[in-house]
Amino acid sequence: MYLYSLTLQQATGILCAINGSFSGGKFQEIVVARGKVLDLLRPDENGKLQSLLSVEIFGAIRSLAQFRLTGAQKDYIVVGSDSGRIVILEYNKEKNTFDKIHQETFGKSGCRRIVPGQYLAIDPKGRAVMIGACEKQKLVYVLNRDTAARLTISSPLEAHKSHTIVYSICGVDCGFDNPIFAAIELDYSEADQDPTGQAASEAQKHLTFYELDLGLNHVSRKWSEQDNGAIYL
Repeated sequence: MYLYSLTLQQATGILCAINGSFSGGKFQEIVVARGKVLDLLRPDENGKLQSLLSVEIFGAIRSLAQFRLTGAQKDYIVVGSDSGRIVILEYNKEKNTFDKIHQETFGKSGCRRIVPGQYLAIDPKGRAVMIGACEKQKLVYVLNRDTAARLTISSPLEAHKSHTIVYSICGVDCGFDNPIFAAIELDYSEADQDPTGQAASEAQKHLTFYELDLGLNHVSRKWSEQDNGAIYL
């Protein structure tokens, strides 16, 4: 027996979108996620969007990010999904397909609150990527090249913090210093132990910065400051 999947009507709502030069050269494209469909769009000379490629991934796309290695001519696509994996794609212009460059497994499948995939952040220089969950877990992967100039990805470095809800993460532009990632977090450890609910009402959001030491290959929590007004970075 063989199973056959056929989508009768594709989703039209866009969950997330990124822009970049995925085909190389001077062209600028947009990659959008519509549920389980990944679309590559390019604006023409009249300003209308033309669809170059549409691919079903048979999963739920939760986040997208793009990066470019220093000196490279095109951008790569990072996909966070419900598969428990981080996937890096490259657009193949000759075959008109997305080639899977790397696929690293870090957790169970499904949209789980402590399995990363909900958030993605890229170092502006393309040296590292952070993938985070709604709660507790954050992983950092170092991006580099091998001797054949092919993209390589390191083993995951943990930046976990227990009893913490994550609202958003992003990469901080710090030049060629060690990569830094910012996260809006809320610590609920005291609220979890307080049956009256007072601790929950007094819980504070914090803007926290994590530094990746490229020399020591280690992620550390550098500093944190209170910021209750922020929900997105």
